[in-house]
Amino acid sequence: MGTSLARLGSAPADFDLVGIEPAVVQSWEDGRRTDGSAGTYEWWYFDAHLDDGAKLVVAFFTKDFADVGRPLSPMIRIDLDLPDGRSHGKVAEWKPEEFSASQEGCDVRIGDHFFRGDLHAYTISARIENVAIEVTLTGDIPSWRPATGHWYFGAEGEKEFNWLPAVPQGRVMATYTVDGAARSSAGVGYHDHNWGNAPMNSLINHWYWGRGGAGPYAVIASYITAEKAYGNTPLPVFMLAKGGRVIADDPAKVSFETLGDYTDVTTGKPVGNVVRYTYADGDDTYTATFTRHRDLSLNKLIDSLQGPKRLAAKLVRFDGAYLRFEGELRIEHLRAGSVVESHTDSAIWELMYMGRTQ
Repeated sequence: MGTSLARLGSAPADFDLVGIEPAVVQSWEDGRRTDGSAGTYEWWYFDAHLDDGAKLVVAFFTKDFADVGRPLSPMIRIDLDLPDGRSHGKVAEWKPEEFSASQEGCDVRIGDHFFRGDLHAYTISARIENVAIEVTLTGDIPSWRPATGHWYFGAEGEKEFNWLPAVPQGRVMATYTVDGAARSSAGVGYHDHNWGNAPMNSLINHWYWGRGGAGPYAVIASYITAEKAYGNTPLPVFMLAKGGRVIADDPAKVSFETLGDYTDVTTGKPVGNVVRYTYADGDDTYTATFTRHRDLSLNKLIDSLQGPKRLAAKLVRFDGAYLRFEGELRIEHLRAGSVVESHTDSAIWELMYMGRTQ
């Protein structure tokens, strides 16, 4: 696997090892990739901006990713931000026997709830307490991954963090129900799939991740910083599509910066008020700039732990946090330093800070 402490699998041997091809995503890649046993984790994620102003996030997990030492402990999370400013964050757990997931494709069931699709069209149905959602997602951009989508950590690459953006951007029809009152709206959405075989906080110190669209462009951008044990290695990700076709995705051509940094009072984490990715390719430069307008979530990960696990986390001073923001995405195309195109729209992005503050 090579000698790099942290790296994205992108060599021919890496593709052969996983059994996949460059630029070709197969349905089984969005199917179950772990057995749910202790030390593994996996989730299927969806988010959407709806035309009525609502924001929706739904995720199906094999377990809480902050406690991967557990056996299979399926859970669902729903985050719904309503047009009137009210927010609902719901999390629930089910028994192991109430979980099933196909290895052939995305067909996940937790209790009476499901997350199903074929890399192009998906349906999601979930209810927790007084909040229920029904979603269809139809892809406008083909499934994509950065190289193999497998990041390897350690001299032998024995630890993995893996990611597949199965629907980089697609059309959404969603019905959400709160306290018996239902509302439907179209919108724009996204679906990805993550899994791994080691606690993320042991591999990754923090990451910024965002996606969105503006004008004819759609972008997925992330800047991952490995833990100190893996050299604090930066692991950038960038995908830019125009008119439904990927036009830029070489991580070696990406630079990253934050502006207007501040310390979030709730989590104690440093945050960039502006996050910018710059993709330089000859005379052409593309920038994706996320400018924060408000906070959607400010969560300490320790709050999801209970009993002895929570006590142990406190003893080792675990201070992981998850922050989600809403604001403006600006995508610009410059040629020889002059602006050719500039488009703006709303977007949601996140800062996952699993390690101690650097």
